[in-house]
This record gives sequence, structure tokens and C-alpha cells, in this order.
Amino acid sequence: MDQEKIAKATEMLLEAIGEDPSREGLKETPQRVAKMYAEVFSSLDDKQPEAVTNYKVFHVDENPEMVAVQEIPFYSMCEHHLLPFFGTVSVAYVPQNGRVIGLSKIPRLVEFVSHKPGMQERVTTELVKELTRLLDPAGVAVVVAARHMCMEMRGVNKAGQFTYTSRFTGSFLEQPGLKEEFLNQVGGRP
Repeated sequence: MDQEKIAKATEMLLEAIGEDPSREGLKETPQRVAKMYAEVFSSLDDKQPEAVTNYKVFHVDENPEMVAVQEIPFYSMCEHHLLPFFGTVSVAYVPQNGRVIGLSKIPRLVEFVSHKPGMQERVTTELVKELTRLLDPAGVAVVVAARHMCMEMRGVNKAGQFTYTSRFTGSFLEQPGLKEEFLNQVGGRP
């Protein structure tokens, strides 16, 4: 990531909106923004794809009916306005052939798919795709609940509204009781 270029662009942006980038409160802002973007968009780093392929898969003797991690906090940036959207992600999968992943890896997957400019719908579907690729499970369920600053700070200016997206595959589509159990665990949404 070219932090120098980001800092220069931030300085130009400040000038374009009528601010003085050399005034006391803004002197270090371009560098702060560049550093923040490196963190917020860390999934665009060349080293990230390797990090996503190196997840340890464990084997268990008997498949659990479902493995679920609920309400994982996430933060992302809307690709349309470069404003934040944030909320929680609940993920479940049905292991197949005794293949399970370390529970801490699921929040890391959430971080990976959300640390780049995107859309909530894409965060939802990419999580399903990544878990499917890593584990080949019998089914995956993902529910995302998020607030969007592009709706709250501009446009309709409606604060506190949540948007819900979901995606279900395999066992969660074939077994309505399993899907219902997962939805009950995450508060009945969507």
C-alpha cells in the first residue's frame, strides 16, 4: 500500500474542501489517514491471500451437527462512498468427513473478507465461499447485521437502522430444522 500517495491525496482532499492542511489540528492528518487505511484495507495486502490459505484444519472422529460462532464484530468500508459499515456476523457450518477449523479462525475469516472496500452482500457470500473452500462442509450459514454510515451520515440520514443479509447452503437448505436452530441462536434474523 502506497502510504505516501494516500497522505498526498488526503492533503489534496483537505485543500479541495476548503481546509488548510498546514493548520495545527490537521498537520499530521494525512499521515494518520494513510496509516488508518493500511489497517482498514489490510486484506488488499499481497501477504493476505497466503494467510487465508494457511488455516489449520483438524479432524474429529464424529461430525458435530453444527459448529456456530455468533455475533462476531466487524468493520468495513462501503465501496460506493468509502464510509464505514459495521455490525456483527454469525457463522455456522456442518462438518463433513470429520473436518473442522479452529474456532478463532472464523473471526479471522470475517476480518479478511471485511478489510477491503466492499458491500455487506459480498461480505456474506465471501464468508460462505471461504468456509466452503477450506472445509468442504455439508452446509454453511452466514447472517450479517450491519449499520451503514452512507445511510446514517448522508442520503436518508436515518440513524440506527440495521441491514440484514444471509446465505445458506447444503444442510441448512435441505434441513429446515437446522436452519431454524441456527436462526434461533442468532436472534431469529433474518
